[in-house]
Amino acid sequence: MAKAKIAYVCSECGAHSVKWAGQCPDCASWNTLSETHIAVPAAKASSASATTLDDLPGDIEHRTPTGFGEFDRVLGGGLVPGAVVLLGGDPGVGKSTLLQQVSASLMKQVPVCYATGEESLRQIGQRSLRLGLDAAAMNLLSDTSLGNILAEATKCRARVLIIDSIQTMTNEQLPSAPGSVAQLREGVGRIVQFAKQNEVAVFVIGHVTKEGAIAGPRVVEHMVDTVLYFESDPGSRYSMIRSVKNRFGASGEMGVFAMTESGFLEVSNPSAIFLSRESTDEPGSVVSVAWEGSRPLLVEIQALVADSNSNYAKRLAQGVDQNRLALLLAVLQRHGSLSVTDEDVFVNVVGGLRIAETAVDLPTLLAIVSSFRDRAAPERLVCFGEIGLAGEIRPVRFGGERIKAAAKQGFTKAIVPRGNVPKKTPAGIEVIGVRRLSEALDEAF
Repeated sequence: MAKAKIAYVCSECGAHSVKWAGQCPDCASWNTLSETHIAVPAAKASSASATTLDDLPGDIEHRTPTGFGEFDRVLGGGLVPGAVVLLGGDPGVGKSTLLQQVSASLMKQVPVCYATGEESLRQIGQRSLRLGLDAAAMNLLSDTSLGNILAEATKCRARVLIIDSIQTMTNEQLPSAPGSVAQLREGVGRIVQFAKQNEVAVFVIGHVTKEGAIAGPRVVEHMVDTVLYFESDPGSRYSMIRSVKNRFGASGEMGVFAMTESGFLEVSNPSAIFLSRESTDEPGSVVSVAWEGSRPLLVEIQALVADSNSNYAKRLAQGVDQNRLALLLAVLQRHGSLSVTDEDVFVNVVGGLRIAETAVDLPTLLAIVSSFRDRAAPERLVCFGEIGLAGEIRPVRFGGERIKAAAKQGFTKAIVPRGNVPKKTPAGIEVIGVRRLSEALDEAF
């Protein structure tokens, strides 16, 4: 028979303590320990037995398409049976809308159960009508009891379960409030166990903190198979979903969607939205090729160099690392014979995209030089490359694929690291390999 014991759990880090204290012994937070009852089941022998790969079913590589190619890309090629996917994002970004569209598409292939603890069934029906979804036979459930939701999903033989959201779900065995550390950890653990034992794919919507991370203990992200984040710029109609963890595919994949009156539409050519609609022959604008997940992405880097009105010149970067910008300006002064010490420098990536790789070092400096000299870069020019502290241009990964993507978009000239020059140049584009920053500046201007 299971017996319960009393423990004190920290609401910040989830650490357990056998007695109450004013300060958490693990994270040193004050007044965060709260009393909770933990059910300890009686120990019993495990019934699991070992098996071999030859005994596994023949459809272990089966994936169910979601109806959205961009969403399948982020998931690693489709939905895997038994996978637990955690989707987080800011309030109102469209998490429920997207998953309701995905569930309506999946329902044509497998039974789906949509469970919500935040909305009524009438609200779900109104959204379905507004989006024009053909989901009359979808199993809907409005409840906050996790045990009842899992039981109903088993009863209707659902192969896909959507839970909106995990912060509203409660476990009857725990007296703590919904959204607490104990509830989240126990709830996600039950969901993962249910998904693996019954091979039911589960989508879990999670709230985020003001810093943008999934609310709750970090262990929640470790327990699930895939973690996706919704990224959206309030001034743009485009939203991006990025995978930060994926056990069934590559992490770092990105899918781009456009929000319309009829819901989300996938963007088949994301490079088009990150390039300016006008001509790029203006000073301070250079096009680069970033690598996102498993595909190249053409982006426009803009720079503005203006006279400083204070004793301290400003350095502001949006979309690229600001610390990296200061480093690049020092290399430009030392090895490019160009000093902008008394100038304000602003760098922006068009479309609100954030780029973490160093391949945009070269286009960033070329855009700064273009703005400083008030001289536009050559038309239909694209460039990429990492810049070292000695002024050398270092090669980056997937150089050949980046050049091919630029040629498909109609670019006719590419300035790239010498190590990335392909043996066979794609038709319609001139590839110029450079070793030093000074060589790149001479070629561009």
